[in-house]
Amino acid sequence: MNLAIRPLLQDYRRLFRDGLWDNNVVTGQLLALCPLLAVTSTATNGLGLGLATTFVLVASGLLVSLFRGIITPEVRIPVFILLIASLVTLVDLVMHAYLYEMHKALGLFIPLIVTNCAILGRAEAFASRQPVHRAVADGLAMGLGFTLILVLLGAVREIPGQGTLFADARLLLGEGFAWMELILIPDYRGLLLMILPPGAFLALGFILAGKRVLDARLAAHTAPEGATPATP
Repeated sequence: MNLAIRPLLQDYRRLFRDGLWDNNVVTGQLLALCPLLAVTSTATNGLGLGLATTFVLVASGLLVSLFRGIITPEVRIPVFILLIASLVTLVDLVMHAYLYEMHKALGLFIPLIVTNCAILGRAEAFASRQPVHRAVADGLAMGLGFTLILVLLGAVREIPGQGTLFADARLLLGEGFAWMELILIPDYRGLLLMILPPGAFLALGFILAGKRVLDARLAAHTAPEGATPATP
C-alpha cells in the first residue's frame, strides 16, 4: 500500500469508528433523542429519517468546510443554521415529491431535522475547522451511526410490537424495497407497549446498557496484562 494513502485510511477508520461507535450521536452523545423516540415505531421509519439526516450531515459538513475561510466567527452560528435549514428544506421538498408515503409517515420530524443538535454541533466543532474530505467523512460516519441506532431501535420496538420487520417498506421507500418486508410472527396480536412512547424509552435504555456492557468487555479484553480495566 502506498505510504501516503495509509495514514489517510487510518484517519478515515478513526472517524468512522468514532461516528459508528465511540462517539455515536445517540449512544455516545445522547443527542437527537426527540426524533429518535418519536418516529421509531418501525425500522422503516427509522431508516427513512436516518438517511435524510445523513444527507444533511454530509452536505452541511461539505458546505461549512468549503466556506470556513470566509465565514467570520461573529456570524458563524446564524450562517450554519441557514445552511442547515436550506438543506432540510431541500430534503423535505424532494421527499414530498418522490417519497410521499415516507414524507407522510415522518411528518413534522423532517423539518425538525433543522433543530437536531448533532448537525449544528458537528458543523461548529468539526467541519468549520477541518478540510473538506475530513468534514464529509465525519458527516457520513455520524449520519450512518445515527441511522444504525434509529433502525436498531425501530426493529427492537417493531418485532415485539407487531411481529414484523421493515413493515410497509415498499410503500415508504418504493417497490424496489419490497424484499425488506418480513413477517416474523404470523397471526401475532402485538405488544402495544412497544409501539407507544414508553416502549421507546425502555428499548433505548436496553440499547444504552448493552453498549456499556460491550464497551466494558472490550476494554477488559484489550487492557494490558495486570492492568485493572475501568469500571463502566
